[in-house]
Amino acid sequence: DISGVVLESNSPSFQKGDRVMAITTDHGGTGGLAEFCSIGEASVWKVPASLHLSQVANLGRNFFASYHSLKTIGGITAGKGDGKLVLVDGASGGVGMATIELAKAMGAEVIAGVSVEEKMSLPKSVGADRVFCYGRDKETQKAFKNNVRQASKELGHDHGVDVVVDVVQGDLFETLVSCVKPLGTICLVGFTAGQRPIRPGLLLVKETKVVGSIWARWAKENPILHRENVEEMLQFLADGSIQPRVNRVISFVDYADAFELFEKNQGKGNTVICIKEEQGESAIRSRL
Repeated sequence: DISGVVLESNSPSFQKGDRVMAITTDHGGTGGLAEFCSIGEASVWKVPASLHLSQVANLGRNFFASYHSLKTIGGITAGKGDGKLVLVDGASGGVGMATIELAKAMGAEVIAGVSVEEKMSLPKSVGADRVFCYGRDKETQKAFKNNVRQASKELGHDHGVDVVVDVVQGDLFETLVSCVKPLGTICLVGFTAGQRPIRPGLLLVKETKVVGSIWARWAKENPILHRENVEEMLQFLADGSIQPRVNRVISFVDYADAFELFEKNQGKGNTVICIKEEQGESAIRSRL
């Protein structure tokens, strides 16, 4: 994902000087860790004037994945929420926080899960209705399951959550299955905790639908619907319903530090590598 300024365009939709965000790996793109990129117009969108470029630099991988999971797979209608309750793990990371913001903007309620208590404030800051820690041991995960079930009842969902957006998997997956309602949906977005054998019978007795969520493949096969999804997200941006939050802006010369953060599971929210600062960008840095 990148954001920047158009230097040259063969499309009537974009002019030199337009501020844009883009997905560089689609339609023959060249990748984003560079000063200049060549990108097909289908993967480029104009950035609302109210936002700094760093705020949308990785909007695609986080918000696109979340919106695809919530709307296309989870069946949540934009602007209505349909009375749905969403559970998301890895909720202090980029995808997790994007899922919370989008679900709330769509009108749903959200229970968020994080791996350590120190990260609980991040999901709260973007609107999660409840936040619990699932930790890394069986006892903490058992407590997490009980907390989610109780919170679901308090939020009017006696039989469990409607949609789970799972970024973690690992040993936590079966706990998530126990939290979803019968005929509910689990969207698999990632597996930051690795993969473990599961007992398929748990899915059978609840008639749970488990769907892999890879928005990029779906977008290539459904370009018109994908563009509609992005336009809806941009409207959320324009009216302030969602506000991409950047946790760290790292200089281009130190780009390896960004990868090290994720290798050590120290990422919080969005991390951006900055090649050239936009006017006012330093003010964002000072608030991080």
